[in-house]
Amino acid sequence: MTLLPACATGPAPQPRFVHLGANDPAHSFEDLASAFADRNPGYGLQYAPTLEALSADTATRVVFVQGGESAVEVFSGSTAVAASDATVGDVILVRSGQRLAATRPIGALVFTIPEPPNDDVPTFVRPDWDPRITDTPGGCATETGAYRRIALTWMRKNGPYTYHAINAHRVRITDSFTHYHPTEGGFDEFYLVQMAQPGARLITSSATRRIVQPGSIARDEVGELLQITELHPGDLVYLPRGVIHRGLGGVLAHVITVPGFVPGSEIGVDHHLAAINARLGLDGDAALPLHADGAKRAIVK
Repeated sequence: MTLLPACATGPAPQPRFVHLGANDPAHSFEDLASAFADRNPGYGLQYAPTLEALSADTATRVVFVQGGESAVEVFSGSTAVAASDATVGDVILVRSGQRLAATRPIGALVFTIPEPPNDDVPTFVRPDWDPRITDTPGGCATETGAYRRIALTWMRKNGPYTYHAINAHRVRITDSFTHYHPTEGGFDEFYLVQMAQPGARLITSSATRRIVQPGSIARDEVGELLQITELHPGDLVYLPRGVIHRGLGGVLAHVITVPGFVPGSEIGVDHHLAAINARLGLDGDAALPLHADGAKRAIVK
């Protein structure tokens, strides 16, 4: 059975790349945030390069620290409900009616979430400092000993803090399998790049409906099926449901999903790419790049 990613009609979803803080009209954060909000009613997204305070709001905010280091307090009215140091890679949950204050500015990606977290999810989630969060290989980093710290998860067996409205794991990606998340029942995904080795890159494609039917691909289409984009610290990548993607080359990113990381919604396509290569006789530099182990079988995670 072939799992198709999207409806047969309508434009294919497109990935969006921005560099946080850059003034690039062709790749603006505002356009990315608008596209995300349109696809996910009730959610919102902001970037604050020098965040020192968040005023109280009726919605929950989830803050991903992307720059700087500061002591941070979260208040309910005039009462401090939690306090901690915060640095790159940390996550701060500011619940309805709460406000945030930092002693020094921090760079922060801020999601507005329409559903509150469970009461047992702490205000500060620190993947590198919380003894309850340990390396959990999987997803885009399956090798033994992979650095993959699950901050917010769909299922408690994967991590201590469950939140279905948004999930996040901080992960070092060396060579992931090529996959997409289906439009129906899947999730949108973000790569918030925090470190990257030279040559770190992301392969993407919006031609998902064609690739999952490899017999439909003609030789003259091959060169346009996949796009390769270099990744650098400060990049934010938005991958709507249905967009094929594969990270490789050494990138440390907070991978954020909306809603949560729904089981059964990682659909591998490497076996389809291998079928295209074989049918068209493509090899060497002419072949479509693929994950060798992922190409051995159909993968659904």
